[in-house]
Amino acid sequence: ISADPKYSSAVHQAAQYVSEKLKNAGAENVEICETKGYPIVYADKIINSTLPTVLIYGHYDVQPADPLELWESPPFEPQIRKGKIFARGASDDKGQMYMHIKALQGLLDKGNLPCNLKFMFEGEEEVGSKNLSEFVMQNKSRLQADIVFISDTGIISMDCPSITTGLRGLAYMEVEVTGPNRDLHSGMFGGSVANPINTLCQMIASLHDDKGRITIPEFYKNVADVTNKDREMLAQAPFSLDQYKQEMGVDDVHGEDGYSTRERFSIRPTLDVNGIWGGYIGEGAKTVLPSKAFAKISMRLVPNQTWEEISELFQKHFESIAPKSIKVKVKPHHGGQPVVTPMDNDYYRAAEKAMEKVWGKKPVPTREGGSIPIVSLFENELGLKTILMGFGLDEDAIHSPNESYGVSNFFLGIETIGEFLQEVGKISK
Repeated sequence: ISADPKYSSAVHQAAQYVSEKLKNAGAENVEICETKGYPIVYADKIINSTLPTVLIYGHYDVQPADPLELWESPPFEPQIRKGKIFARGASDDKGQMYMHIKALQGLLDKGNLPCNLKFMFEGEEEVGSKNLSEFVMQNKSRLQADIVFISDTGIISMDCPSITTGLRGLAYMEVEVTGPNRDLHSGMFGGSVANPINTLCQMIASLHDDKGRITIPEFYKNVADVTNKDREMLAQAPFSLDQYKQEMGVDDVHGEDGYSTRERFSIRPTLDVNGIWGGYIGEGAKTVLPSKAFAKISMRLVPNQTWEEISELFQKHFESIAPKSIKVKVKPHHGGQPVVTPMDNDYYRAAEKAMEKVWGKKPVPTREGGSIPIVSLFENELGLKTILMGFGLDEDAIHSPNESYGVSNFFLGIETIGEFLQEVGKISK
């Protein structure tokens, strides 16, 4: 859990575990590379410099497991139930990262590794990959490759394999609202002094209009237009709105007017409150008018938006809408740029062939709503495009209690990775 310093030793332990598994699988030059934060595990297996080289990226850190009481089994004691592995990180991204190590082992056991491999597994993805850019810039020659390969995404369904061709970016903020200089008695002072929680809720509510659009000035200024052709292609992917609502236990969907549900969570920018707190939240009652209130807010971004600019626009706007009765602090946490990966190259076609061979169907190109901030880093610093071929499902509940990953997905993923590397080996450099 990279977000919480009290788990620091466990994160380092995870890095050690990954390095040992890479060695056991047959990787060479395995190294735990220290950073200012958590280490990056590097390894490679170079068989012939004339063959293509694939740089495999993954992360061994995970999200916090809270709320723990909602887990049906302990989050760090994996259990297999109903054909699924239940544990924090089972799908995001320990299980999917580990597929690459097992694929390497399987190919070497058969004496059938068809191309060169480099591995870079980090421990800070869930907190914005804070030290990865420095590592990449300092190790450009070591990380030279022909393509980046990441399995940290999903497929539409077991009956409809897909390859991710676009990801949204992320700008993550924390806000603090302060009213009086101390907590006050709500009977003696309520109604005469601004309540920071009330005010914060009003400010947050104003960030969307009645059509679901974000009200921050210039927020949409650089949003890239998605062509009708692209929207039609996106609509070809099977999607049941009734099933979508049923799986989440909601009676209706919500979002920006003029866009389908699938478009809302893939090609449109968003703003969501991820956490809000303040005042007394313990057992029983305490009639307090709190001094402070806090919220964590994330914005998912689309091509041509940058997280630096959006963070600045958010801060400027949020400070401007604060009434004089309170003080506001805005703290940017981390971010990442949106990305669209090309489909008109040999490596995408190799991924397409591999998935079709293993899954029996040609994969559908799709865009996901999540973020992998380092994809744009690899393109900018290493000049490398990325293949995003993961095998998770929406039902995996990543970042939530009872995260899981299908055992079938795990084994099919290993097989598909192996087939992809076989196809890569046929590509002329």
